[in-house]
Amino acid sequence: MQHVTSADGTPIAYDRTGEGPAVVLVGGAFGDRREPTLAGLAALLAPSFTVCVYDRRGRGDSGDVHPYAVEREIDDLAALVAALGGEALVFGGSSGGALALEAAARGLPITRLAVFEPPYVTDPARPPLPGEKELTALVESGFRDQAVELFLTGGADLPAEMVAQMRAQPFWAAMEDVAHTLAYEAAVVGPGPVPAERLAGVGVPVLVLAGSESSPRMRDAAAAVTAALPDARLHTLEGQAHGALDPAALADLLTRFFTA
Repeated sequence: MQHVTSADGTPIAYDRTGEGPAVVLVGGAFGDRREPTLAGLAALLAPSFTVCVYDRRGRGDSGDVHPYAVEREIDDLAALVAALGGEALVFGGSSGGALALEAAARGLPITRLAVFEPPYVTDPARPPLPGEKELTALVESGFRDQAVELFLTGGADLPAEMVAQMRAQPFWAAMEDVAHTLAYEAAVVGPGPVPAERLAGVGVPVLVLAGSESSPRMRDAAAAVTAALPDARLHTLEGQAHGALDPAALADLLTRFFTA
């Protein structure tokens, strides 16, 4: 484990492995740098790339500063890219993909970007996603379990019955431990719609990925993101789904895209 210091002084923990062009992997909700999909992907990319997997602020071995701002997370990514030599290829999954898109739109030295299903909402009839203030209020009131439940049902669209079963599992406590960061995900993604105006400012090639087994919402969001970007193509990963992504299904595709 290594650390880099972000612009506001927050230490950001990361693992670095492999040799070659720099690749940064950006995780989504609940996970840290040890999350199996990202860790597995890092191992598969390491023979061809220098791969950085990091703990986003507020989780794992990274620090945190309040109040939260999306710009600080972009600064975190900028510090990592600087530590890796000044430019990098980037992959972001779910809300980590939304964060990576925001960073690219701000002009970070990202040479190519791949994202898997940034979880925006394209259906105007759907209720807004759980908001930053709502999730923060639950956590600050001591209702971390309710924040997790709201995020899963209202944000990730899991059935209430499934979430009730998850509460009885050993991993639920770990989800509650990072409940405060769910508001960060809400801030990154926003109330739902694809931020087309900002994405129009992304000046690098982008590979947008969707799973054939994902919900229509996720596939529709991927298509809308592709349409909003100046230089993007959409690729469907057969047999893959949001929250159930096989690193091996990604590694070869990313290697070809990153070396094109």
